[in-house]
Amino acid sequence: MGKNDPNPDINWLAQPEPHNYPAALSYLSLILEPALAAQRVQQLREAPLEGYKAKDVFRASGLSLLGVSNSHVEKNIEKIEDGKALSPILLVRDGERGRVIVADGYHRLCAVYHFHEDAEIPCKIV
Repeated sequence: MGKNDPNPDINWLAQPEPHNYPAALSYLSLILEPALAAQRVQQLREAPLEGYKAKDVFRASGLSLLGVSNSHVEKNIEKIEDGKALSPILLVRDGERGRVIVADGYHRLCAVYHFHEDAEIPCKIV
């Protein structure tokens, strides 16, 4: 496995880790009304997993790719290289802006993109 491997061997957990939801709530509470943020997080807890390509999540979010020198991205790259499973990412559709909010998992998304932009990422999206 290496950078730009068309079939990266990335392991994923079956569900997001419990601490991902409070992290998503913390972030969403900054950009949404607290009650709406809490509602979106509850919806995320109940949402099924779906798969999206890393490049498509970036395009839909409008976020910039963090470099491998970012310590959180670097830690996630090391997890991938060590065969450790990553937590799926949490996404919220923002219809008003025509964007997807990465509520939790931005650093994981950047780490996966490092290996291949077409890598499929399990996501919960509402």
